[in-house]
Amino acid sequence: MSLDLVLAGPRQLAFEKVADRPLADGEVRVRTLFSGISAGTELTQYRGTNPFMDRRFDESRRLFVPGEQPSWTYPIRTLGYEEVGEVVEVGPGVEDIAPGSQVFGTWNHRSHAVIPAEMARERAMPPGADPRIGIFSHIGAVALNGVHDARIRLGDTVAVFGLGVLGQIVVQAARASGATVIGIDPDPARRAMAAILGVHHTLASPAADAIKDMTGGKGADICIEVSGAAPALADAIRSVAYASRVVAMGFYQGEIAGLRLGDEFHHNRIELISSQISGVAPAASHRWSKPRLWRTAVQLQHDRMLDLLPLITHTAPFQEAPTLFEQLDAGAPGMLQTMLVF
Repeated sequence: MSLDLVLAGPRQLAFEKVADRPLADGEVRVRTLFSGISAGTELTQYRGTNPFMDRRFDESRRLFVPGEQPSWTYPIRTLGYEEVGEVVEVGPGVEDIAPGSQVFGTWNHRSHAVIPAEMARERAMPPGADPRIGIFSHIGAVALNGVHDARIRLGDTVAVFGLGVLGQIVVQAARASGATVIGIDPDPARRAMAAILGVHHTLASPAADAIKDMTGGKGADICIEVSGAAPALADAIRSVAYASRVVAMGFYQGEIAGLRLGDEFHHNRIELISSQISGVAPAASHRWSKPRLWRTAVQLQHDRMLDLLPLITHTAPFQEAPTLFEQLDAGAPGMLQTMLVF
């Protein structure tokens, strides 16, 4: 029997009991150990503000179509995409995966799940790894994808706007790529966390004038906007050097007011790139894939090149998931990565 978390409507969570089914050839059953809650995509689902929830996305034309049945309708049974679990049963024909093996992946907030054996093979936890690092496989891949899109050169000055969970990972990945990293956030606690984890400089927002002063009037070589806040994107555009790159990783909701594209964006010939995990950086797509990004995000933690466990600030038993979502929705002070424990 699996206990599943279901989104019945905006801010309406419920639990469902789902009976186990027999395993088919090439399947394994996993018991969830930990599941991370995303403060980005998942929170927009919880709030009902995600564009897939009021419009249909036409996959062939890659356009959101208003006035039709939305792509996602309630109840939503696919909440959650940052899971780690333990194999408890293998199906017929699976001889190379033993019960007790630990795997990471996406099977949503539920106590048990059936996944393909191939998924368990390609997303096996590194031997001896702390299983909690697996909850960062997906969001870590998002961060790595953004750093790839940024095309950082050794010695670049990179400004990262927004020091939530994703921004903190981007800071560490940019530093590991050889950049001098400036972290920008209005929250002093988040700036302090970034300083502990290795950012070179921190600034409160807005930061454009300070960044120009720090770089001899030129601006940052690359700005990466992670928060999804329009003022931060505007600040990033003002902070980057002439004819340089701004990578927009944030999940912007609705229309954006206050973005003055006729100012620095136009006169400084700024290149604006959208980066998110549904597509790999085009120039690297013949070598990199989403599974490779997922595995790399976990392996870099195991190799201690990324230190992400300190980002887990709030945990709760799975049965208390509604309370944890309420705290995340309200912006509880000091909250970064939240994690459900099974």
